[in-house]
Parts: sequence; structure tokens; C-alpha cells
Amino acid sequence: MPTFAPIMPRKKGYSYTDAGSEYFEKRRLKRFAGVWSLWALGVGAVISGNFFGWNFGLLAGGFGGLLVATVIVAIMYVGMCYSIAEMSPALPHTGGAYSFARTAMGPWGGFITGLAESMEYILTPAVIVVGIGGYMSSITVGLIGVHIAAPVWWVLFYAIFVGMNVAGVELTFRFTIFITFLALAILMVFWIGAIPLFRWEHALNIQPDPGASLWFPKGFAGIAAALPFAIWFYLAIEQLPLAAEESHDPKRDMPKGLLWGILTLIIASILTLFLNAGIAPGSAVVGASDEPLFLAFQTIFGVGAGASLLALVAVAGLVASFHTIIYAYGRNIYSLSRAGYFPHWMSITHSTRKTPHVALIVGAVMGFAVALIIEYGESFLGNVPVGAVLLNMAVFGAVIAYVMQMISFVKIRNMDIERPYVSPLGKPGAVVAGVIAAVTLVFLFVNADYRPGVYGTAVWFAAGIMYYYFYGRHRMILSPEEEFARKARGD
Repeated sequence: MPTFAPIMPRKKGYSYTDAGSEYFEKRRLKRFAGVWSLWALGVGAVISGNFFGWNFGLLAGGFGGLLVATVIVAIMYVGMCYSIAEMSPALPHTGGAYSFARTAMGPWGGFITGLAESMEYILTPAVIVVGIGGYMSSITVGLIGVHIAAPVWWVLFYAIFVGMNVAGVELTFRFTIFITFLALAILMVFWIGAIPLFRWEHALNIQPDPGASLWFPKGFAGIAAALPFAIWFYLAIEQLPLAAEESHDPKRDMPKGLLWGILTLIIASILTLFLNAGIAPGSAVVGASDEPLFLAFQTIFGVGAGASLLALVAVAGLVASFHTIIYAYGRNIYSLSRAGYFPHWMSITHSTRKTPHVALIVGAVMGFAVALIIEYGESFLGNVPVGAVLLNMAVFGAVIAYVMQMISFVKIRNMDIERPYVSPLGKPGAVVAGVIAAVTLVFLFVNADYRPGVYGTAVWFAAGIMYYYFYGRHRMILSPEEEFARKARGD
């Protein structure tokens, strides 16, 4: 254990220790990823948004409202991805967003950003596993007439994919590439099959409120309400910098992986929005479904075993994101723990496989527990849709992290550090992205049904801040992120 003799004045509000080589020897990672691995990690993390989650935005804002929201959110992600593409090779550490904010705004900025990202990455797999449970329950009923409770599927899938991430970074990235290409192939089958069946009357079949139109059945306020769900088409592409210490050449490959990834996702989001909402049974039914792509396969191929088998294959898209975001929360918790923001024991890596097994298990337990609370918490939450509530909780953490990262970009632009890649959008791109993220954060409170989940994440956030204030800031470690930030800031 490191000895916590302060090496910085306490008037700064935090204390560091030089932990020594033994501390870091127990927290080593292994380099493996190349540009295709990074592209697959980014696209794979997000691809489930085309299978589940986005569709709740149809009921929130109608087809037109969700379409406009998707365009706005795509602009935000383009600005953010270009900004991160500049910061990540300049600060090639596993900390990712926390590392950017730590360099720009000091330890408190780093902690708040890292905590927000922890919420995003712990809760996002919980959202996805709820979708997996919905698909698998429908599939088993359709194929063998047996209903298996959703939490049973949650436990099974967490166990499999946490285990796979613990097994080694080689297996993690090889499976990521395979499952991402498979998910895109499944979507292409759906897109090609749906094109001849597209009808505007299906896309615009939500009954409008008085004075509203078929395009915007909830009025223009529906655009705001749909923003959190539009984010689901792109959420987690920003996790790529977390792989910096496991990438062979992050300064060269990270910008390519990010920018190719966001281009892939924009194309996929537009095709899925139009073609899933625009075929029978249409937006009104698709918007309330936990398995919207299953509905599409039933329309294209008919109801029966064939559609159920295709839906089983479609689970691959959810699995791709589930698997890759488990990777993300493992590295996020690991980096924050290694630096002392979270308890140090969370960052210990496997002695032979060099994977952060403790962090992976901790994140799985927390995500599963939150899903259970919402699934069975009707007595204090009311009858709320568990998937949609969890989605809003994940987006709450995400947009806070986005705002902090864009502020970080603007401040880091004024620092004298090496930049292997420079964003062509510069500060204006980051400002636009940050403003859209901030507006989305406000609109998360629009739908009263989902507020309990947002309040829950606010409590989580408050508890984390209290932990850091009373304990963590006095147990800081000079990790690579902290060393770089101190030199860049001159503190």
C-alpha cells in the first residue's frame, strides 16, 4: 500500500503521493488495439441504439420531432468527435474524458467529469441488457412457448460478457470486431428488406395533440422531448479514448477510429429511423416497443419461427454494445481508481491477463442493481418503462460529461502542448456541441414519467461528490493522467 505523505500543499485542497512501482505493477494494462479495433469499439458501443432505445423518441416527439432531434444531436456529436479526436492523441491516457477535464480544470473538474462518465457507462449496459431481456423473452415464447423472466437474462448476459472482458484484451477486441460487423450485416438485411415496404402513413400514424400536425404530433416541444432518445443513436462513441493505453499507436489511430465511427453511425441512424418507423405497424406501435427491430422483421418476413430466429440474430446488435460498454466502464473505473478518485482497490488488474477485473465486476453489480430497483420499484416509482427510465439516467450522466469535455477542449486549446491532430472545427465546433448538450440536460426533466430516474442519478452524483470531498481528494496518486496534468498546468 502507498504511504500517503502529502507532496502538495494541503491549501490546494488535495494531497498526492508517489505510490511507487509496486502500486502500478498491480495495475498494468496490455497494448493490442489497432485502428480497426478502435473503429469497432466505437461503432459497436453505439450500434445497439439502432436496435432499441431510439424508438421511445417517436412517442415523445413523433416522427418529425425525432427526425429534427436526430439532426441536432448528430451536429453535437460531430463537433464533439472532432474535439475529442484532437484531445485524445494529445493526452493518450486511459482516463479519457476525466483526463481531459483534469488537465483543463484541475482535480475537481476531472472528478466531476469522470463521475458523470461512470454513471453513463455503468447505466448504459443496464439499458441494453433490459433490451436484450425483452428480445430474448419474445424469442423464447415464439420458438418454444416458454417465458423466462427478464432478470434471468440480465444475470446470464452480464456473467458471459464480464467474463469475456476479464479473459483478456485480445479476446475483447477480436470479439468486438466480429460482433460489430455482424450487427451491421443484420441492419443491412433489415434496411434492404424494409425499403420496398416504406410508407409515409406508417411513419406519421401517431395521433396528434389538438392543434398539432402529423409530422409534429406533440408540437415543437416534442423535439425537445425527443432529444434524449436521439442521443441513443450515438451515445458512447466518445468512449474510444479509454482504450489509449491498450492501443498500439493512439496518436495516429484514435482520430481515425473516432471520425470513421461517427460517419458510420450517422448513416445507420437515418436509415433506421426512416425504415423502422416507416413500415407496419408504424410509429405508434414501434415507439412503445422494447424490441422494435423484431417488429420490423415480423413485417418483412412474417410472424413465426423465421422472424423469431432473425430476431435472435438481431440480439447481436445489442450484444455488441453491451460487450463494448462493459469494456468502457471497466477502464473508466480503473483509471479513476488508479488516480485515487475512487477507492484504490478497484483498479487492481488480473495478475496474468492484465485486465481490470475488479472494476468490471463492480460496474456490473451496480448496473444490475439499478435495473432491478426500477423493474420492481413500482411502489415508489409508479408504473414506469424500465428501459426508457434507465436510458434517461444514462443520458443524464453523458450530457454532463459532454459539457465538461467541450469546456476542456476550449481551455486546452490555450495550452502549449503537442497536438498530433488538430480539429478543423476548432473552438466553434466544441462550443456548439457543448450548448446542445447543456440544452439536452435541461430537457431531460420535461417528461414527468422519467424524472424519478433522473433524480436517482442526481443522488448518485451527490454521493460521489461527498466521497471525494471527505476522503478521495486526500488519497490522490500520481498516475499518468495526473502527472501530465500537473506539468501542463504548472501545479
